Amino acid sequence: METFTQLAAALAIGLGAIGPGIGIGLIGSRGSEAIGRNPEASSKVQTGMILAIAFAEAIAIYALVVALIILFVK
Repeated sequence: METFTQLAAALAIGLGAIGPGIGIGLIGSRGSEAIGRNPEASSKVQTGMILAIAFAEAIAIYALVVALIILFVK
């Protein structure tokens, strides 16, 4: 039973971190591209990027919380 709990926790954080990881990478690449095309708007682009990255990272934190609940709540 312990093995299945560990496997479930590993899958929860592993699969839960894939989406935000890809999303943050896309946000960074598109933001850098936008700043390269229009340097005058860099402050507005950076503000939006930071906000979007924070929201994407929150999803990964939720996955971590779920994994910890699976591990420690019995």
